[in-house]
Parts: sequence; C-alpha cells; structure tokens
Amino acid sequence: MRRRLINSTLAVVLVVIAVFGVSLVIVETRTISSSAQESVDSEALRLASIVESRILGDERVTESILHDQVDAHRYSVIKIPGRDTIRLGTEPQGSVIRGKATGADGEQVTVEEAGSTVTREVGRTLLIIGAVALLAIVSAVLLAVRQANKLTSPLTDLAETAERLGSGDPRPRHKRYAVPELDRVADVLDASAERITRMLTAERRLAADASHQLRTPLTALSMRLEEITLTEDLDTVKEEATIALTQVERLTDVVERLLTNSRDPRTGSAVTFDLDEVVTQQLQEWRPAYRSAGRAIVRSGKRGLRAIGTPGAVAQVMAALIENSLMHGGGTVAVRTRVTGTQTVVEVTDEGPGVPPDLGARIFERTISGRNSTGIGLAVARDLAEADGGRLEMLQQHPPVFALFLSRVSKDPLKQNSLPGPEEPPEPTIR
Repeated sequence: MRRRLINSTLAVVLVVIAVFGVSLVIVETRTISSSAQESVDSEALRLASIVESRILGDERVTESILHDQVDAHRYSVIKIPGRDTIRLGTEPQGSVIRGKATGADGEQVTVEEAGSTVTREVGRTLLIIGAVALLAIVSAVLLAVRQANKLTSPLTDLAETAERLGSGDPRPRHKRYAVPELDRVADVLDASAERITRMLTAERRLAADASHQLRTPLTALSMRLEEITLTEDLDTVKEEATIALTQVERLTDVVERLLTNSRDPRTGSAVTFDLDEVVTQQLQEWRPAYRSAGRAIVRSGKRGLRAIGTPGAVAQVMAALIENSLMHGGGTVAVRTRVTGTQTVVEVTDEGPGVPPDLGARIFERTISGRNSTGIGLAVARDLAEADGGRLEMLQQHPPVFALFLSRVSKDPLKQNSLPGPEEPPEPTIR
C-alpha cells in the first residue's frame, strides 16, 4: 500500500509538471523572443532619432561619435543619403534578430543581435523551470512517503490489534490516529475487545460460581449416599434416599440458577413460597456436616412465614451463610426467622470471633476472604438475593450476624402489614 500511494502521488505530480511545464516553456520562449525583438527595434528607433537630430543641427555624424550610443553586443548599420555607410560593432554570424528604422531625411538604421543571445536566455529559463520541477518532485515524494507512513502505520496497528483479539488477548488499546475512518475501525475493535472481555469474565465467573456452589450439594449428596451404603435398615435407606433425591433436585436448581445469572444476573423468578420448608431443608442438609465438626446448628424465631422469592435461590443464600459459619465461625450456629415491617428476615449467626474490621466493608466483594477460601460464596449469595428483589446484609461483626431480607407475604391479606407474634423457643441443640 505504501508503494502504491507513493507511485500514485508521483504520477499525479509528473502529469501536472508535464502539462504546466511544457506550456510554461512555450510561453517563456515566445516572451523572450518578443522581448529581444522589441529591444532591437527600440534600439534602431533610438539610434535613428539621434542621427536625425544631428543632421538637423548640421552636426557631424561619424562612427566615433555614435560608438558610445550603441550597445557593444549589437551590430548597427547607418545609411545616410550622400554619405558613407557607418558600421558599429561586430557583425553577428548565424541567425540574427534585426530591427530597422527610417528617419525623416531618408536615413536608414539597422540594428542586429545574434540569435544565440535569445537561445541562452531560453536555456536559463528552462534550467530554472527544470530545477523547480525537480524540487516539486522531491517534495511530492517526501510528502507521499510521510502520508503513506501516516496511513499504513495505523493499518499495521489495527491488524496487530485484530490478531491479538484472535489470539485470546482482548485488551482494548484505546489508540487513535486522527483519521476518521481509521478511528472508526479502532472504535469497533475496542468495542469488540470490551465485549469479548465481558464474555470471558462472565465465563470465568460462571466457572468459579459453579465450582463453589456445586461443591456443597455434591458433598452433602455424597454423605447421604455413604450413609445409605453403610446401613441395612430399609426405612433408613428410604429416608436417606428421599433426602438424596431432594438434594439432587436442589443441585439441578443450582445449575439452572447459575446459568440464568450468567445470562442476566438481574433476572429473577420470584414466587410465593413457604420459608419454613427451605429453612428445614437446609438444617437437615447441614446437620451431618456440623455433627462431624462437633458443632450444633439450631433454629429459632417465628414460624409459618411466607415470602416472595425463588426457593432455590433462598436455599443457596442460606447454604452460603451456613457454610461460611461452618468454615470461619465457631460454636453453635443459630438460624432465626423474624418479621420486620413488610419484610421477612432470616438471620444466621454463630459464636465465632466475627469478621475482622478491615474486611467489614468489603465482605461481599469477590475474592475477599478472611481465610484461605475463594471469597466467592457471599458475593454469589448477594447477587442471588438481589435478583429476586431481596437483599443480603451484615448486621453485626462481633459476633457475626448476616441477614437475608425478603418481601413478606401474610397468610391473611388483611394482616399483610401487621406486627409479628411472639417468637417460638429455639429448637434443642442437636449434635
């Protein structure tokens, strides 16, 4: 492309020089010839006037007297009737430019100049025109090279950017070239790079979330299956198999929920559901893990609450909070349900050391963890809660109290905004 730009620019300049240069040479040649002829004619008239004035004044007209009146490079012939012909200068050879003038008394003056004088003048003019043309060609080549570099360098950069995108490096360069068309291409490539970056980020996030969210249900399912293999009691097998099937359904719901959030994290499928069922299911699922750790998990608070949300999502949020207490907390974990205004609240607390002060404001950020964990669980739980119109907050750091707020549904529509009744006593500790 660079060579084509240079060649095309040079061709245009050569055509312009050829057209205007030839015309200029022709015009200048004619101008110089006309000027030389006019100069010789003027010289003849002037010399004739001098001769005529001396004749009228009865003055002598001799070669010595007229010698200083004639250009030394010209040849002059003066013919006066009745007198000798006067010749001044050296007669030129070859082509000449001749001018004649006749006085009132019949005197004739002829002035001649060698044609080589005009030839030399035309040569100098041609030399100047040629020098200007050469300068124009050199300048055109330099400008063409600069313009070619200005255009081809951005194209090379854009090609490298496209190659980087194809090789899996989607970082936008945000580089512009002051050429509207090229800047438009750069804008499109940067926009594509940003979209690819978002897609890759979403895929990595989905993979991380799936790894984190599926780990707990799979672990619990494995524990149930192990208990089935270790028992010979048919009733126990049926009970454990029923719980395992419930966990499989929850596992399926987790996968669907993760896929939905990966497409649009704001999309929810909130319905009216029985909160007690979700809380009871989570307690049953996590008690074996707490029993293995030598700890207890209990429930307290108001029963018979209905809320608006996605049961599977609420279960995942509770699982994240309970698992967080198992991994980072200590002592007994308490799950408490209550009502505040038009909202149903599920609180999870434990007797551990709590959240460090430096992590309090960032506890729900991804990759933020107090110990060697992924730091994904609470971030995913917050996204799940917000997708259904709820919210997840940390009410207290020492001891830690996490609360899930959901829209409340009263069994009696007339009592939608009524105050909650007295709380039920906590369940007995199960170890």
